[in-house]
Amino acid sequence: MGDIRKVPASAGAEWLLTGFGLFRRAPMALGALGILWGIGTSLVLSLSMLVPPLAPLVQLLLLLAGPLFMGGLLWAVREVDQGRTARPVHLLEGVREGRAPHLLVALLPQVVAALLLGALLLVLVGTDGLQRLSEVMLRFNEISRSGAQPDPAQIEALVATLPAARILLWLLLLMASFAAVTLALFVMPPQVMFQRAGGWHALRRSLRSSLRNLPAMLVFFVLAFIAIFAIYFAVVIAAAVIGLIAGQAAAMAVAQLLLMAVLMPVFAGSVYAAWKQMLGPAGGVPPAPAPGTVLEA
Repeated sequence: MGDIRKVPASAGAEWLLTGFGLFRRAPMALGALGILWGIGTSLVLSLSMLVPPLAPLVQLLLLLAGPLFMGGLLWAVREVDQGRTARPVHLLEGVREGRAPHLLVALLPQVVAALLLGALLLVLVGTDGLQRLSEVMLRFNEISRSGAQPDPAQIEALVATLPAARILLWLLLLMASFAAVTLALFVMPPQVMFQRAGGWHALRRSLRSSLRNLPAMLVFFVLAFIAIFAIYFAVVIAAAVIGLIAGQAAAMAVAQLLLMAVLMPVFAGSVYAAWKQMLGPAGGVPPAPAPGTVLEA
């Protein structure tokens, strides 16, 4: 697999720019893949609302489909990077050649983190604290719905009844867990897709490479947050115009699809660029395409 390469902090900005650059090279093809994922997710969620007993199964299916979809989207991004055309069939690459079990390993850190955080919440806050927190949140919702001006003294009295220090500690642990899981998963899928790495091995290398290049990771996520805000603002404006023409329901549906069409390919392109710099083939030589995918002379 080669050694993990050290990159400068400015590489984080380069990853994001590469993601946008790859998207600009094939906006329709890559955007269509994001839209397909958004439509599929909406249809499955609609089915769960129409048939409530299926809701747990639907949520499980969506959870399992996430890593597989990301693997297929990364494959499509590489096709664009190598001068070929991204096609909807590329979304199935995550389930081919035995990659699916290794991609699904990405779910395990999330499940473990959720279980640990749930246990810590019970230990730190307790059932009485959780019940009191629920009552306070309901009271806040009532005040918000009433439209009345909140009384600072009343708000302070409600907050004073909560174990604030322990809730704050749990929130800090939540943030730390989210950061650790993000670092472990960041460049895990491209290792499975392009280097045929095992799931656990890819997780460990992703965490090590992210920690070694932590300044670049911080730059990337700060800039990505700014970019997401800008894209969201543009989508909201477009949705407002559509809402005046076709109604709010259509505007919300279009807004969701537009976000998926832009954010998912750009993020996948950024992850692909990060993998190439930190863990990819030396000298930036792209991996060979899968046999039978394309004939080159």
